[in-house]
Amino acid sequence: QVQLVESGGGLVQAGGSLRLSCVASGRTFGNYVMGWFRQAPGKEREFVGVISWRGATYYADSLKGRFTISRDNAKNTVYLQMNSLKAEDTAVYYCAAKRTFGGTTNDVAYWGQGTQVTVSS
Repeated sequence: QVQLVESGGGLVQAGGSLRLSCVASGRTFGNYVMGWFRQAPGKEREFVGVISWRGATYYADSLKGRFTISRDNAKNTVYLQMNSLKAEDTAVYYCAAKRTFGGTTNDVAYWGQGTQVTVSS
């Protein structure tokens, strides 16, 4: 069993930055690819990016260059650094423990509760 707790969301002006954190409990953190997804009001949940145990990353094309995922395996924590934020980045951001290295939600074993990010224009 893995529990995921996100933090770091909030209100930021367009052009600003935020760093989200996701802390995982449980001894099997290393068994999973960790991912970030987001869901804006009235829209489907959208892939942001993933990171493997060894630090390989894969991002949604539209977010490359602005968003960076990293992980600290010793702290069971994965991070999402978001720069040059835009109003359209406003969403609830979810951390996920996945079984494969890709953008699908079909293989998500565990979800976090989500953290709200609001970007004011």
